[in-house]
Amino acid sequence: MNLILASASERRVQLLKRISKDFKVMISDFDEKSVPFNGSVSEYVISLARGKAEAASKKIDITEALDTLIIGCDTLVALNGEILEKPSSEVEAYEMLKMLSGNTHKVYSGIAIYDLSLKTMKADFEVTEVKFSSLSDLQINKYVSTGDCMDKAGAYGIQGEAAVFVEGINGCFYNVVGLPLNKLYKMLKGMGVNL
Repeated sequence: MNLILASASERRVQLLKRISKDFKVMISDFDEKSVPFNGSVSEYVISLARGKAEAASKKIDITEALDTLIIGCDTLVALNGEILEKPSSEVEAYEMLKMLSGNTHKVYSGIAIYDLSLKTMKADFEVTEVKFSSLSDLQINKYVSTGDCMDKAGAYGIQGEAAVFVEGINGCFYNVVGLPLNKLYKMLKGMGVNL
C-alpha cells in the first residue's frame, strides 16, 4: 500500500508519523480560493480536503496508482460561524487573538482519502471546542512578536507558546494541531488499511 500525504504542513507530517512510518509527502497545488464558503464550516473544510487530495492525484503516474491512497486534510478555526484563516499580517493576527480571548471557538479538520485503485474517495470531518483564557494586550503582542502565529489558522498553534492560552479543550487534541489521528485511523481501517 502506497500512502501519500497531500500537505506541506510539517505538523501533519510529524503527526502522521505517529501512526505510519511508511508514507510519502506530496504538496498539493490546490487553489483553496476556488471553493466558495456556503455557511457550513464542516462542508467547506471537507471540500478543501477533497480538493487537495484530487489535485495531488493528478501528479501520480498511472503505473503508481495501483494500491495508492492520498490523504488530503485542511484545518480551520471558527468563532460564531466566522472562519479565522491564517493571518495575513501581525495586525490581523492580533485582531484574531483578541476575538478568541475569553471565548470558546471550534477547530474543524476535513479529511479526504482518495483510493486511486478504486477511484473512490471517503471524506469526513472532526470538530474540537477550545476555550481560551482572557488575554491581555501584552500577552497577545508578545505571542504575535514570536511569529508563531503567522502560518496557523486562527493565528495560534496549540503545540507551541500559545498552549498557555488554552483553558480547556473538548474533543481531539490532535485535530487542533492539524490532523485528527483517531478519525484518520478509523477511516483508513474502514478502507481495509491496517497501520
